[in-house]
Amino acid sequence: MSPVYITRLAKFLPNDPVSNDQMESVLGMVNGKPSKARALVLRNNGIKTRYYAYRDGKSTHTNVEMAATAIKSLFDEKVPLSSLDILGVGTSSPEQIIPSHGSMVHGAIGNQRVELISAAGTCCSSMQALKYAYMAIAAGMAKTAAVCGSEKMSTWMEASRFQPEIENLNKLEENGYIAFEKDFLRWMLSDGAAAALVQDKPNEDGLSFRIEWLETTSYANELETCMYAGAVKKEDGSLTGWNDMGTDEWGHQSVFSVKQDTRILGENIVPKGGLYLAELMKKHNLTVDMVDYYLPHMSSEFFKKQIYEHHARIGMDIPYDKWFYNLPKIGNVGSASAFMMLEEMLNTGLVKKGDRLLVMVPESARFSYAYMYLTVV
Repeated sequence: MSPVYITRLAKFLPNDPVSNDQMESVLGMVNGKPSKARALVLRNNGIKTRYYAYRDGKSTHTNVEMAATAIKSLFDEKVPLSSLDILGVGTSSPEQIIPSHGSMVHGAIGNQRVELISAAGTCCSSMQALKYAYMAIAAGMAKTAAVCGSEKMSTWMEASRFQPEIENLNKLEENGYIAFEKDFLRWMLSDGAAAALVQDKPNEDGLSFRIEWLETTSYANELETCMYAGAVKKEDGSLTGWNDMGTDEWGHQSVFSVKQDTRILGENIVPKGGLYLAELMKKHNLTVDMVDYYLPHMSSEFFKKQIYEHHARIGMDIPYDKWFYNLPKIGNVGSASAFMMLEEMLNTGLVKKGDRLLVMVPESARFSYAYMYLTVV
């Protein structure tokens, strides 16, 4: 296999940052009542500001527009857009079911024909797209790829999306608050896009990340669904999809909202990630002294101590001064989060030649994980 390099990174964050106190004024109050979950969730997740492509009751940018903007920022006269062989895109929040998000982003970029990979899922989708590009370049089948993770969650979380359900609950004289599994994620997710230029040669004018290995896995064979949208979860853990439900149910149950089973999340997200890391340590002879920076994608700082303690039990006790993440200031941007961390490290001069980075991306949807090991060259 030929070596593969991430040579450039770019991001797009819409509008001005939104503080914790401003969130409900942007997203709105469901049933005109302040959220019961908001203060608890924000106290635990450690997020101070985030970005929304939504203001004054309307969208300011689409997911496609944000992704296209980030991708175009990777190119210039030295590396023109016309040199692109592969476009890889991942997202949790496409604007449509068909065509694929990747096809829409390609259309917005408006360049020549390219090979396209559009990865579906949540946080790991951009890493899966990156692995496709990595393998193609390593095999000598391409020279240049652009890979992007992007999210537009704000409109999914806007208060009016839940109003039909609340009105139905009021008719039934039930509690006029949306369930915690839905309200929880309203205070966790944010918008933005980040993109990586992947090439068969390192950057001549600056630093690059050489991809030493990139591994992904799924535990869906063992675990039931945890995070979902476009479906309702039954008592046996299975899902009933929107297309097997009546149109009146779509609103009455907020079927298209993003939901998370926090019990299953807490029981599995850290242990399963540690189990997989232990396998990779053995496979790649990885030890703690081979990691100069650890970049964990965390949905919440609530998991930080748990991750450290679990990693320590498998011999990967990376001290906190080697951890880098930007969750507090940009929020949880799902599939874009890993690229957001790498972009900040590269473009603000935080890394130097020879540094080795371990990137961890968990996906709670049905428990997938991605780990990537990089060397700065």
